[in-house]
Order: sequence, then C-alpha cells, then structure tokens
Amino acid sequence: MKTNDPVQEFFSIGDVCNLTDLKPHVLRYWESQFKFLHPAKNRSGNRVYQRKEIELIMLVKQLLYEEKFTIDGARQKIDDYRKDGELRNVARAALDAQAVVALESDLKGILAILDGKDDNKEEGE
Repeated sequence: MKTNDPVQEFFSIGDVCNLTDLKPHVLRYWESQFKFLHPAKNRSGNRVYQRKEIELIMLVKQLLYEEKFTIDGARQKIDDYRKDGELRNVARAALDAQAVVALESDLKGILAILDGKDDNKEEGE
C-alpha cells in the first residue's frame, strides 16, 4: 500500500542539526571549507538545505569524525569520489549509515527501558 504523505524537500539549519547531530556553527564553518556545501536561502535569509546537501554533510562528518581525515584530506577524497562518479552513492551510503547508528541507539534505549534500566525513570514508579 502506497501512502501519499508529502516528502519534506527543504530543511532548516535546526532540522539539519537534529538530523546530523551537529551544531549550527559546525555547519556554517563547513560551508566555508567545502564549496559544494552552499545551501540556498529563503526570503527571510535563513539557510534551507536539500536532501542532497544533507547527504554530503553526512559524508563530510563520516570522513572527518570516523575516518579521521583532515579537512583538506576530506575535500580531496570527495573530489576523488566526484571524479570517479561515485559521489552520489557514497554520500547516500553515509546518510544511510547514520540512520542505522541512530536506529541502533534508539533500540538500545528501548531495550534499557524494557529491562527496567531507564535512567530517566523516577524512583517509586
């Protein structure tokens, strides 16, 4: 069965921070370091990101935080992906990997609650 729910096309910087677990100042800094990260601005002058930009942000995050590339190294690696025609697939894979990590974390939290190990649970409940 197919649903006709609208798909969100544009995301605010706050939305992107929630999705990527990054701070706004990090995103703004990366925009200055990676020329391909240049979100459009709406009528109010606020940044609006598209899904493809979020995928690229996740790829940058993976390269910098997980694979320990420098900014120059990450920039070069992304250029290599672009030249090889692999950038889109690699960026999507980075976003998918982040989704799996977030899902795993959520599931661990659910299991902790079910096991009675919820730290947020008040005594006497």
